[in-house]
Amino acid sequence: MSFLDSQFQHLVPYVPGEQTRTKVIKLNTNENPYDPPQNVIEAAKEAAKTLSRYSDPTCLQVIQPLAKHFNVAPENIFLGNGSDEVLFFLFQGFMEKGVQFPDITYGFYEVYSDLFHLKTEIISLKEDLSIDLAEYTGEATVIIANPNAPTGLMIAPEVICTFAKNNPQRLIIVDEAYSDFSEASLVPYLEAHPNILVVGTFSKSRHLAGARLGYAVGSKQLIEDLNKLKFSHNPYSVNAMTLACGEASLQAQDYVDECTQKIIATRNWTQQELQKLGFETTNSQTNFVFCQHPTVAGETIFKQLKEKNILVRWFNNPRIANYLRISIGTPEEMATLIQAIKEIEGVDI
Repeated sequence: MSFLDSQFQHLVPYVPGEQTRTKVIKLNTNENPYDPPQNVIEAAKEAAKTLSRYSDPTCLQVIQPLAKHFNVAPENIFLGNGSDEVLFFLFQGFMEKGVQFPDITYGFYEVYSDLFHLKTEIISLKEDLSIDLAEYTGEATVIIANPNAPTGLMIAPEVICTFAKNNPQRLIIVDEAYSDFSEASLVPYLEAHPNILVVGTFSKSRHLAGARLGYAVGSKQLIEDLNKLKFSHNPYSVNAMTLACGEASLQAQDYVDECTQKIIATRNWTQQELQKLGFETTNSQTNFVFCQHPTVAGETIFKQLKEKNILVRWFNNPRIANYLRISIGTPEEMATLIQAIKEIEGVDI
């Protein structure tokens, strides 16, 4: 017998990429393949000594250096328990007139819109898998991942700014989980466009997927309203060890940048090698590649790679059922992946 409220009985929860402790090459959840910087590890150890006390609800030890990193004021920064919590508050409190997002994008958007019973319009990507903002009409809040996942494609900031300027009464949320691997961010444009809010994460380029630290950058009013929701829910949602790790990460920017450039270089190499094997790839601006083979089904490659202890992501979605999303690992891991793909029957060598 279920005691769950009937309004939630229908929910279809988000399905994360497979997690495993067995020895595999794990290329299915877009994690950073490199260890956190040493000062982050040391900061976590030191913070562990304070776990008998509540964490600082103001999160200033991260907000202040993050604001400096983005060249904004601390009042323009919000911190949450991963970007998923930031998105949770946005769907909960900023979409009274409804929400619009693409049909192929981060799966939590649809989960949250269902959870909060929002008026939702899901707009199809174009045939080339790009987002056409001209199709986002009306008054609803718009949320897009830029670069988008799982396609890896991005919209130029100028295009989004023009859209925001032409729709001043609409909130435009830009989820920049992967922006550090791309050509641009919307953060430098926020002062001129107070109806744009940027959401980001420490999970990808900053090596902290397991720490759960996300943020939003936007106008003072937007950040105040986000904090109103957070402090009505859980003021201590960002724990002390995560705050310490986030602060240390911002002190190790050179290492973060070095690893990011390694990932970009490995991504470009991987795309070229896949193309040599007959794969079609999108112009990914992320830490993953999105690809399909013209004659071998994506599900087939996914299953055969798993038999070789290599995990990639396959989505059971008719529009992209032939595609694979492959996270970028170390150069050695990606070389092993390419060799494994060469051994799959039907792949051109």
